[in-house]
Amino acid sequence: MDDCLAVFARHGYKNTSTVMLAEAAGVSKALIFHHFKSKKELYLSVLDRCFERARREVSIDPLSEYQDFFEAIEKYTPIKLDYFKKNPNVYKVAREAFYATPNELKEAIEEKYGPLITDKYKVWQPLFEKVPLREGIERGQAFELIMITLDHFENKFIADVTDEKDIDEKYFQHFLDRMNSFLSMIRYGIQQ
Repeated sequence: MDDCLAVFARHGYKNTSTVMLAEAAGVSKALIFHHFKSKKELYLSVLDRCFERARREVSIDPLSEYQDFFEAIEKYTPIKLDYFKKNPNVYKVAREAFYATPNELKEAIEEKYGPLITDKYKVWQPLFEKVPLREGIERGQAFELIMITLDHFENKFIADVTDEKDIDEKYFQHFLDRMNSFLSMIRYGIQQ
């Protein structure tokens, strides 16, 4: 599964063939089809595994303990980015599945992961409800702006990370400082 994950991460679903997957895993194409009826089924199994790993290692449940939305982001983001740094293939496959979903997978992913996508911000939104906003600031738009900013920085981080060794502590801290400065600008622009 890890070998298949690496191939899907490198080439994407569309450009990955079962021959490539079999070669990477050191098995025959027939053995892949014995265990998985199709490349699609194998990809979805790899995606399931990615989510299970991430859920175990980067739980968002403790965030509900925080009273301050921005403090929670500041504490959680380094944990999440460190996980991405150590597991870039997991992130690349999940990112493709949800943000550049291959047509062949759209229905299956929506059916299987629709509730997860819908509830993506279930922990963040209640925390954000506690943020007192300036007059005239629309809460939904402010929240969306913050999530867009976080997505931008996640994408940039993953684009920069091809191997864990590529990111030293100095880069990591500079990256977090830059992201936090953007969030500070937003915070002081919207918060009362």
